Amino acid sequence: MPNICAPLRTSAAKLFLLSALFASSAVQTNTAQEARPLDGREGRPLALENFRPTSQLRAKLTPIERAKFPVIDIHIHPRLRFRNVAARLDEFVEVMDDQNVAVCVSLDGQLGENFATHKQYLLTKYPHRFAIFANVDWQGDGDPGEPATWACHQPGFGHRMAQALADAKRQGAVGLKIFKMLGLYYKNPDGSLIKVDDPRWDPIWQAAGELGLPVIIHTADPVAFFDPIDATNERWEELSRHPNWSFHGEEFPSHDELLAQRNRVIARHPKTTFIGAHLANFPEDLATVGKWLDTYPNLVVETSSRIAELGRQPYTTREFFERYQDRIMFGTDGPRPAARMLPNWRFFETRDEYFPYAENDFPPQGFWRIHGIGLPDEILKKLYHENALRVIPGLRAKYEAVVGEWERSE
Repeated sequence: MPNICAPLRTSAAKLFLLSALFASSAVQTNTAQEARPLDGREGRPLALENFRPTSQLRAKLTPIERAKFPVIDIHIHPRLRFRNVAARLDEFVEVMDDQNVAVCVSLDGQLGENFATHKQYLLTKYPHRFAIFANVDWQGDGDPGEPATWACHQPGFGHRMAQALADAKRQGAVGLKIFKMLGLYYKNPDGSLIKVDDPRWDPIWQAAGELGLPVIIHTADPVAFFDPIDATNERWEELSRHPNWSFHGEEFPSHDELLAQRNRVIARHPKTTFIGAHLANFPEDLATVGKWLDTYPNLVVETSSRIAELGRQPYTTREFFERYQDRIMFGTDGPRPAARMLPNWRFFETRDEYFPYAENDFPPQGFWRIHGIGLPDEILKKLYHENALRVIPGLRAKYEAVVGEWERSE
């Protein structure tokens, strides 16, 4: 299984060149001005990296220490973040207890022996705290630099993966996760990008439905990642730190085309449940996400890493959650520390205004703050655990065991 965090081929070279020219210009300007610091003081120019605005707004601050109701986090990556270190898993379970998170779903299961190893790591000590989704092994034993050698380009791949999914279910898998590499990285032998809706993968989606395994699918990324990296891009600062996250350029499909590919898969397989990762990767346009939910009864969505987008449109977001309250699940894209979890509870549970969505000095996803949507208890319960219990098999026994233990210890 390839490392999904491997650098992607992007327009990073363009960004590097622009950064170099900018740096060169800044050096020349500083030299001309006797290298005065760009700190904004005494009328001097201010560099973006030195900008630390202090809000003078005196808004309500509701103290939130943990989620109001027990939570199922359906989107975490412990294999990638913890690297099988037992102590880190122990520390995270303490955070889960502290934050009222009963169960987390790992999306890093992979297949075969790798699945068994991940299962041993998560479930040996904490059988009720974690569940696992499997992954498709597109490359197999092929040469990463030679797509023609990859497993997915060999005859019968879709049927072999269907059998592998059945084996993963026997080992305890409760779903299938598809990473954004499908559509943005994996290539055909002729060098073109593999399409999400390539009919060769239909046996995989069909098998998931027949096995009762929901498919959480991450297709595309934030819209800004597909735009030119220039002064108009609202995520410029983030992309300057992560240039390999840019998918602007002719070598990539557009944001709209990628999501259209995914939606054609959802339409072709109405008996398979699809979970649109990150609010179906279009939280910038909740009206369109709503149309998708209306069109595809087999589509649900989850919230991981998107409260920054949701919280800057609180009225629209609250209406969306009210209308689609049975189709939205909670996720974090963690494991996250408590400091990163707390803004989620404040966002969903209060009507506080203009507060940070993350603990970083620089907001990690955009230079703005968010506003709470104050969901009523009945919707909070659906978001936090009820919808996940209905959509993902095998969670109820784990959830009830954890919550029951918590109640007995009170």
